[in-house]
Amino acid sequence: MNNPFNNRVFGCAIVKSINANYNADFSHQPRTLPDGSVYATDKAFKYSIRNYLTKHHNDEKIFYFKSLSEEMQPRSLEETYTRFFGPIPKGDKKESQKARKIILENMLSCLDVRIFGGTFASKDVNLSLHGTVQITHGVNKFEDGYIYSEQISSPFRNSGDTSNDSMQTTLGTQFKLSEGHYVHHFSINPHNLEEMNKQVNHHGLSMKDITILKEAMKNGVTFYDSAAKAGVENEALMWIQLKEGSRMVLPSLVNLIDINKEREIDLSKVSALLSRENTQKEIDKIEIYYNQAVTKVINAPENIIINELN
Repeated sequence: MNNPFNNRVFGCAIVKSINANYNADFSHQPRTLPDGSVYATDKAFKYSIRNYLTKHHNDEKIFYFKSLSEEMQPRSLEETYTRFFGPIPKGDKKESQKARKIILENMLSCLDVRIFGGTFASKDVNLSLHGTVQITHGVNKFEDGYIYSEQISSPFRNSGDTSNDSMQTTLGTQFKLSEGHYVHHFSINPHNLEEMNKQVNHHGLSMKDITILKEAMKNGVTFYDSAAKAGVENEALMWIQLKEGSRMVLPSLVNLIDINKEREIDLSKVSALLSRENTQKEIDKIEIYYNQAVTKVINAPENIIINELN
């Protein structure tokens, strides 16, 4: 059995976007807050992690990720469960508790469920699993970026068009952000699933899970690399691991990290937070991962461990 991971963690993942669209809204433009700031949802980052795990860790079950049936249709919740574990167990009131535990044990065998949690709602069983990893929306901290549009031509004409231009190929529009550096805050609390783990005698989050999660958080966005996301890549990952048993809570790092006009990642506010005596005694280690050949980090905390991103 893998060694359990019991430490709480705070940190942030920084995603760089150059002439690309990291996370579009339903009008296909980069998402913006009411004040005009560009942002990306937590779902965008989680998707990149699940996609990476599906492609690189085939021995792990990733439950909440779209897959297609033989009819080329997205599988339903029940079909996905059947794909991994066989038919969903059913029973009357006397057997319902047993069925719930069987489903719970199976769900906890999925890496993405142990990490992000999930909701399982079928006809007979309803489960809600509190994820051990929570990720916030990513906010662009680079102020000089701007959104622009460009027209693109399709190689096909619109067969339903009866106008004079019906023999011409169609035009479309795509939107991109000139430059952005999105900061996602995250926290890890292995105890979020403690009660559920006890119900089925599950070991919970393991050291192996954390190693794989780190790998995906460092590489998932860069690996995805679709047409719209060409130019979007992982830039840095900061990992603040507390001592086992620590109850300290850290604020979101989104507002504590700045990206200046020279594209330097400024950690001065984070350093000020972590340098306090009552904070230092609660910290096990501070790590940062980034490509030192192309990324510059300034004003980093003392005793930080610097690692290459890849």
